[in-house]
Amino acid sequence: MSEPITHYLAQMVIQVDNEPYLLIKLPPAAILVAAAIIAEISDPFCALIIDKHEVTLVVPYEAPEEFAARLHGHEISAARYRLITLDVVLPPDLVGFMAQISAALAAAGVPIFPYAAYSRDHILVAETHLTTALDTLQHLKGS
Repeated sequence: MSEPITHYLAQMVIQVDNEPYLLIKLPPAAILVAAAIIAEISDPFCALIIDKHEVTLVVPYEAPEEFAARLHGHEISAARYRLITLDVVLPPDLVGFMAQISAALAAAGVPIFPYAAYSRDHILVAETHLTTALDTLQHLKGS
């Protein structure tokens, strides 16, 4: 049984890297191209999400210039995103951590793209919402 969510909220370190990111949408057939692009990126954060309707990449803002010739049938997000890492080791059976984070940010009017690694969570927010997101998370951490 995990500690209560308030324990993990109080323990989390809120980190923001200095890198802007983009979201790229590709057709489902682009799985191998997307995987190759991710393999070539040396940035410490990138993501590849595959579902039956699309392939999504989260990559550093400058990456599409390098890989543009391989991005057939793509859409690139108009917004620049920033990565917020909620640096606290979360047990896999913890229920409701991201729900509390998401609810607080929604109440503040901040749209998010949440991502989970094995033991910690990350969220992408548009650069225009970064300050509000950080203030909201600091308040949630302290409450």
